[in-house]
Amino acid sequence: MAHPEWLNIAELFLTRRRAEGRGERVALRLSGGDVTYAELDGLANRFGNLLRDLGVRQEERVILSLPDSAEYAAALFGILKIGAVAVMVNPGLPADGLAAMVELSRARVAVVAPGPEPGSPGPPVRHTVVVGDGAAPHLDCRDGLEPARTHRDDPAIWLFSGGTTGRPKAAVQTHGSFANTTELYGQRAMGWNETDITLSVPKLYFGYATGANLFFPLSVGGSAALFPEHPTAEVLFERIARHRPTILINTPKMVAAMIDGAQSAGGSGADLSSVRFATSAGEALPPSLYARWKETFGVELYDGLGTAEMWHVFVSNQPGAVLPGSLGRVVPGFELAVRDADGRDVPDGDVGRLWVRGDSLALGYWQDVPQSQEAFRGPWFAGSDLVRRDAEGFVHYVGRGDDALKVGGKWLLPAEVEDCLLAHEAVREVAVVGVPDGAGLTRPVAFVVPAGAPQDDPPPGDLGAALQRHCLANLDAYKHPRKVFVVADLPRTHLGKVDRGALRRLADGQV
Repeated sequence: MAHPEWLNIAELFLTRRRAEGRGERVALRLSGGDVTYAELDGLANRFGNLLRDLGVRQEERVILSLPDSAEYAAALFGILKIGAVAVMVNPGLPADGLAAMVELSRARVAVVAPGPEPGSPGPPVRHTVVVGDGAAPHLDCRDGLEPARTHRDDPAIWLFSGGTTGRPKAAVQTHGSFANTTELYGQRAMGWNETDITLSVPKLYFGYATGANLFFPLSVGGSAALFPEHPTAEVLFERIARHRPTILINTPKMVAAMIDGAQSAGGSGADLSSVRFATSAGEALPPSLYARWKETFGVELYDGLGTAEMWHVFVSNQPGAVLPGSLGRVVPGFELAVRDADGRDVPDGDVGRLWVRGDSLALGYWQDVPQSQEAFRGPWFAGSDLVRRDAEGFVHYVGRGDDALKVGGKWLLPAEVEDCLLAHEAVREVAVVGVPDGAGLTRPVAFVVPAGAPQDDPPPGDLGAALQRHCLANLDAYKHPRKVFVVADLPRTHLGKVDRGALRRLADGQV
């Protein structure tokens, strides 16, 4: 959709609320108190002026590595206001990981929490702005700042791909992309409005949360509840009771944890009556988990799919159009195709590679021309996700092309086996990967997190055997996992997705 040629999203999402006379409305809800639009805009201006005083120029990258807080939001908007580019990274990265981000981005300034500063390898940053735990930056500078004149196609934020099988790629996203999806998905399709209070499981450095728990609510005069702690079911129930959010931004992993938490507590303290809907993204939401959520909380849960390359969600279950077990329909304003390896459309019902186009397409991957040429096909993004579309237009997730396994000469998609295992009452989470056996043949193995409390769990051998029998009774024999590893948790990437590469390494030589 057409947006003004000259566009700065800090002005669009934040400063404009002040100009509309809504400066005294609450923008952020924190444990220590509320922050108004006027206060957040003033703090963003001071961050922006500080960065300019440190020599940051338009289009230069700035590392942003903070826990969720008013300072995070203000620093992000300050970076955007001066026309610089935010490189949002996980604040839990070790020093060498942060240093790698500095080297990749060539950032001269990093805004970080107290702790190890980015150092070698690579060129060090010229300035480190430390924020939090009493380490207040020098923000006694001017609180007035005119947004830079940025083009809608200017870089705004780097978003990193999930990296479930290799090194994450940095998708360079523009001001126009963020404005486009905010309007099409956040405002039009899902109906964010000024009365909404959002609360998110993913943290703000994850593009899913940057939109759903910051840009979307602020674009309409609503508010976002932020907390720095690691999200657990107990933490979420406490924050929900405190802030009474109307929209909960969730993931399948936490959906399962919240259900278990509510059931183990007999429903005590798990009051979601303020929530008008929840969203799920990041990984496919199994229909059995959707059903358990609805039965436990009675709150609608909209599953959808987005990518760093398109910034946010572009296919989703939406109000009035929900099909459990599906990703929903394409968000109006985007176009979706299901294509074969040669780029030809496949019939409805057939599995193919997901292609999508719209005005949220990234400029490409930083310093990765081969991957950019493979993924960015003119106005289209050709993703690695395999899907099928039914006759009603609902899109069904099948798996990732690079996760598909050939077992005994037949193709196997891990998601099918995972759905089967999740239907068993003893399973909370599962991931299926392929590993070579002693003869070098690929065999499916499963990593399972039990659903019950540790004292209630059967011995791992008994559980594994029971789950293998369950799969043999419900799937073709070649699809059953040849080994079941019972684990306390699944390894995750920097974006919280299951790290399938790590699982393959754990299972190597044990099949």
